[in-house]
Amino acid sequence: MAVQESFPVSYIEPVFRPPSEAHSLILPVTNGCSWNKCTFCEMYTAPQKKFRARDEAEVLDEIRRVGERYIVQRIFLADGDAMVLPTHRLLRILEAIAEHIPSVERVTSYCLPRNLKRKSVEELKELREAGLAMLYVGAESGDDEVLERVNKGETAASTADALIKAGDAGLKRSVMILNGLGGASLSAQHALNSAKLLNETQPEFVSTLVVSFPQGMARFQQRYPDFVELNQQQLFRELREFVAALTLDNSTFRSDHASNALVLKGELGRDKERLLAQIDQAISRPEQAGLRPEWMRGL
Repeated sequence: MAVQESFPVSYIEPVFRPPSEAHSLILPVTNGCSWNKCTFCEMYTAPQKKFRARDEAEVLDEIRRVGERYIVQRIFLADGDAMVLPTHRLLRILEAIAEHIPSVERVTSYCLPRNLKRKSVEELKELREAGLAMLYVGAESGDDEVLERVNKGETAASTADALIKAGDAGLKRSVMILNGLGGASLSAQHALNSAKLLNETQPEFVSTLVVSFPQGMARFQQRYPDFVELNQQQLFRELREFVAALTLDNSTFRSDHASNALVLKGELGRDKERLLAQIDQAISRPEQAGLRPEWMRGL
């Protein structure tokens, strides 16, 4: 009897990827997150997810073996921030993908803003020309007080600098904002300053997720002890304030992650009034808004 060969890519669970990468090959080039201090994030807190760069020879061999067995169109470089790797190392990975998996049309990665400080626009252009198409940036908020309270290790200015640099290099940018991250006391400034960040940087894609604490709030409240979680109506009102303040010219907007009760999809600014009308309906007539049931929501 023939022995079936195992899948050529090694994973250390749990593995995360953006919703839009559901049909992509997940290729780990690092394990965990190099920062891993955000108090709201539980993605890489397990002991086995301690940050390290994966062995380059192992990654390159996996790319070769995938190419021998599969036709792949999209690849997502995991884990939390592949862009922490030096440019020359990322280039070797991208060049191996182009050589061994020529069917690949798009390569993407998560990106912490701090990881672009040491990369020039010219380096990012090299990566784009080698196949890197888009970076997913978890901005979370554009408000410095909120960012400090959640130990993000970034400011609105550092995030804006990274987004502008990536845009100047021709990379597409998908920016995530966490609805409810500021709690009740910082809700308004969280919404308005997050919109300000996006208006200044004009990313190609914008998404909102809802902050949640499946493992409890103890870690989060160490730095934000007076945090008061928003209820569903307050989340909708914060979302409305955020969307109303956006002046995006050509951005795809999504609020369709499983954490969201209200699913929104549109192009900004073309669909701004329709999106606001949908949020207004969720606020005033939630029973008619087609909200996602609670049992279907989560991370």
